[in-house]
Amino acid sequence: MLHTLASSFSRLGHEVMYTSAGPTIEHGSPVASTEEDIKEVLEKQAKDCDAALVIAPEELLAEITAIIDDNTLNLGCTSDCIAICSDKLECTRKLENTSVPVPKTYSSDQAIPEGKRWVIKPRDGCASEDTFVSHDPALNEEQIATEYIEGEHLSVSLICGKETLPLTVNKQMIDIDPEKDDSSVDYCGCTTPYPTDRKQELYETAIEATRMLGCNGYTGVDIVLGDRPYVIDINPRPTTSLVGITKIMDREIAELLIANAIGEPLPQVNITGNYSFTKEELI
Repeated sequence: MLHTLASSFSRLGHEVMYTSAGPTIEHGSPVASTEEDIKEVLEKQAKDCDAALVIAPEELLAEITAIIDDNTLNLGCTSDCIAICSDKLECTRKLENTSVPVPKTYSSDQAIPEGKRWVIKPRDGCASEDTFVSHDPALNEEQIATEYIEGEHLSVSLICGKETLPLTVNKQMIDIDPEKDDSSVDYCGCTTPYPTDRKQELYETAIEATRMLGCNGYTGVDIVLGDRPYVIDINPRPTTSLVGITKIMDREIAELLIANAIGEPLPQVNITGNYSFTKEELI
């Protein structure tokens, strides 16, 4: 992900800096940091930069983004938006009050109806970590249960802001055995774009959901497409689908992010061909 974004900004002639505890990439200049001093380093570097974009684990994303919000132009979602989207329970509760379809969702302090299959996952996880199917879930305070929806596992990638630009519908490669209790749900890769005659319906649902939550910059919306497009998660950050999209898009992602952040009209984007990758290829 870092390589994908840094190379795009570099191709446009921008000076790129990124924090690192050691490893480097071929584009940009590393700024030494550790887990202990990352916040201080970011605050200092952000003041000297024209703009910044955060790539971070879900549990750190909002806190680190707040530093960017306070010190330079943020090319992504605000820390307030991230805090809502990263909490899967709060995010779902907000969408329940709109016309956006979402699966029925329960927390540990609620009685879960019997006789259904449920997807159990952390309130703040990502990439299907610690996610599994259960017929008789017993939740702890950090977990939620969402109704298992039959359908295709897809995502929509968008640039959100003053205007919203849908980029692609993506096919999520998900390994799951819904009939087996405690079967894990594993993300295995992605194909982009995914051809479907329901693309406009998917785009409209994703646009409405991201507008309701105030998303900005690149955002990914995970959807199960059944009788309706059910929004499963809102990812207020660069997602793995972006790795494939940048291979087949005729515009630089950096160009779109900068134009969006400064309020300029977004250019038309053309997608040629398709691209698939597995989770292992990203490691």
